[in-house]
Amino acid sequence: MSAPDRADAAPRFSIVVPVFKVQGYLRACLDSVLAQTYGDFEVVAVDDRSPDGSGAILDEYAARDPRVVPLHLPENKGIGNARNEGVAHARGDYLLFLDSDDTLLPDALESIAGRLTETEDPDVLVYDYARTFWWGEAKRNRDAEVLAAPGPEVGTIDDRPELLRLFTVVWNKAYRRDFYLGGGFSFPDGFYEDAVVVYESLFSAERIALLDQVCVHYRQRRQGNALRTPSREHFAAFDQYERLFAFIEERPGLHRWRAFLFEHMIDHYLFILARPDRVPAAARAEFFRRAAQHYRRYLPAGFVRPKGVMGVQYDALARGSFPAYTALKLAARGRKKAAGRLKKVKHTLGKQAYARLYQLQLHRPLDPHLAVYAAYWNRTPACNPLAIYEKAKELAPRIHGVWVIKKGMEDTLPEGADHVIVGSPRYWEVMARATYLVNNVNFADAIVKRPGQIHLQTHHGTPLKRMGIDQQQYPAAAKGMSMRKLLQRADRWDFSVSSNQHTTEQWERVYPCAFQSLDTGYPRNDVYYRATAADVLDIRARLGIAPGRTAVLYAPTVRDYQNGYIPRMDLERVTRELGPDVVLLVRTHYFYGENPRLAELQEQGALIDVSRHPSVEELCLAADALITDYSSIMFDYANLDRPIITYADDWDVYVKSRGVTFDLLSGEPGDTPGTVATTEDELIAAFRDGSWDGEQAAARRAAFRARFCQWDDGHAAERVVRRVFLGQEATPEVVPLTERTVAPSPREAEAGVGPAVTTLPLQAGGVDVDLAG
Repeated sequence: MSAPDRADAAPRFSIVVPVFKVQGYLRACLDSVLAQTYGDFEVVAVDDRSPDGSGAILDEYAARDPRVVPLHLPENKGIGNARNEGVAHARGDYLLFLDSDDTLLPDALESIAGRLTETEDPDVLVYDYARTFWWGEAKRNRDAEVLAAPGPEVGTIDDRPELLRLFTVVWNKAYRRDFYLGGGFSFPDGFYEDAVVVYESLFSAERIALLDQVCVHYRQRRQGNALRTPSREHFAAFDQYERLFAFIEERPGLHRWRAFLFEHMIDHYLFILARPDRVPAAARAEFFRRAAQHYRRYLPAGFVRPKGVMGVQYDALARGSFPAYTALKLAARGRKKAAGRLKKVKHTLGKQAYARLYQLQLHRPLDPHLAVYAAYWNRTPACNPLAIYEKAKELAPRIHGVWVIKKGMEDTLPEGADHVIVGSPRYWEVMARATYLVNNVNFADAIVKRPGQIHLQTHHGTPLKRMGIDQQQYPAAAKGMSMRKLLQRADRWDFSVSSNQHTTEQWERVYPCAFQSLDTGYPRNDVYYRATAADVLDIRARLGIAPGRTAVLYAPTVRDYQNGYIPRMDLERVTRELGPDVVLLVRTHYFYGENPRLAELQEQGALIDVSRHPSVEELCLAADALITDYSSIMFDYANLDRPIITYADDWDVYVKSRGVTFDLLSGEPGDTPGTVATTEDELIAAFRDGSWDGEQAAARRAAFRARFCQWDDGHAAERVVRRVFLGQEATPEVVPLTERTVAPSPREAEAGVGPAVTTLPLQAGGVDVDLAG
């Protein structure tokens, strides 16, 4: 259903969305609203001075859809005040609240609008929700039967008192705006602010209607929920209930609800006390005393305590005896620990093979000057970890770096680099004692993250393909993978390196853990801004590329849905059709072994097989153009501002088997890096007619660079080292894209354009390996 033509008339719904540090989830929230089958609404999205990219995302959506109304607060005011600001700017007949990490089901607004019409615009409409979990499960509200129970179509809370025992949130209700404003409802400061508006409005409403339908998906954040963070903020509960009791006392007609509110208040206080992730241990006695004061202050006449364990806790509060309460909780905790003791002993005995040595090392102090580096499952030093290692030697020479490698990789080490072999005695020592752990994948599951250790996850690509928990939807991609173990590894991360906003949002969403994003650019891409004409010519000479020839790097990615390397094109035909002036550099994914056919074609002079070349960065610098499919090499190569040809002969199959984060073939600005070919004939034609390097390709490339080379400017490694190793600001500031100086192209290098002094050595590298492997 499209929005009716209402000109300046108020929309039917104003959906108020408070926004703070949700850049990984915000797009899904907004998309769920804008895709509704009912379109007569506005989204009043309030940026509560969010320190991440959330505000920019709101502006991006507002530029595309006038129904999105962004408000940017000058200072952080908290979720309650942000909602109040949204209400003040809302114009709709009804107010709906939606948290910015939750989503609406596709027909939610249409169903809500229909029910409002059926019940002749009640003051409040209550609808249902389902909890959604990171592993893909959705569970409907356990009290859903309340919404289906027999009763009047429209009534007061006296007709439906069971509504007061539902989860006290505002985002499962539609409020008639005139009723809301006339009642003077507003959100207070602090935690548990929903309870005030929910109870005040339900107590006041003369007409309440129900909708027995799930309209909201309530995301259960694995981490990052403020309510599950120990802090004194939970003391705000006392202020909220004081306000609610004052509301009742001022209205004699509501005095009958004292007993309900008292019992609900005490149950809530006991719930907060029982959770170790709420009140800090040092403040628990104080919280108990405050709760006991409220018990005595608001105890209604004739109140009968509940029976059982809960009644014992009520008694402890009534007497103000924190020792009695603590003894009760300790007894329960002791029973729980005893039940799991045998399992823990068995687990410990099963780990004795490595535990003796490693456990001894874990009892030694951390070495503040020791850093451990690894890349690509302990293969050769490469990628972002290598660039950081080199920069740390320059800026933080007190930090001694040690590389973790597999046996047989010793010859690949940079000159003078210290190393340990996986599983050796010294390996367990450095893993236990290093203060800094740097990797572009993950360290072994057996590694314990000690207090004081700093884990830097550098990643190794920008995600076109679905990663992390998104892979659950794609069996071929998630084959043999444990998502729980994957997230346990990600729980060890303290910092996560990103090269663009798209990547930052993806990592925060698909790895729902507590790391801090370092929006610095990818250190491995620094080389593209440091290499000189002499470097480019030297690399081409070592690869055997004759002067004057156009070198095209062909680097396809791995396919999850097939086993082994299956060429996506007839390489002999393509090289023949491209002509003698073009030389094809073929780099197969390193998951695959050596390919005999490639060796034959190389012997025939048809191409150069660079699959085992140690540095993908060198290959990119040597190439005049890149042909790839869905490999993350495209995002790195875009830094060089050279032609990129997307050869996507199996796009539909790839999307269904692996999933993608955006439509690479759309041709929309920022999505497509250049010319697109879906067949060999189209690929050959693109080179023959010049479109591979034409104006349209250049325009697409410029938009792609602006989106995905956002923070890559040659200084990424320095930012990372300063922030992680030196505890400084991640400086210098990012150089604007128009002011960056990139390495000269091969044509420019041969023409003598650009500096000729060699400033490297170049680093070894690798690209496009699944993080979850």
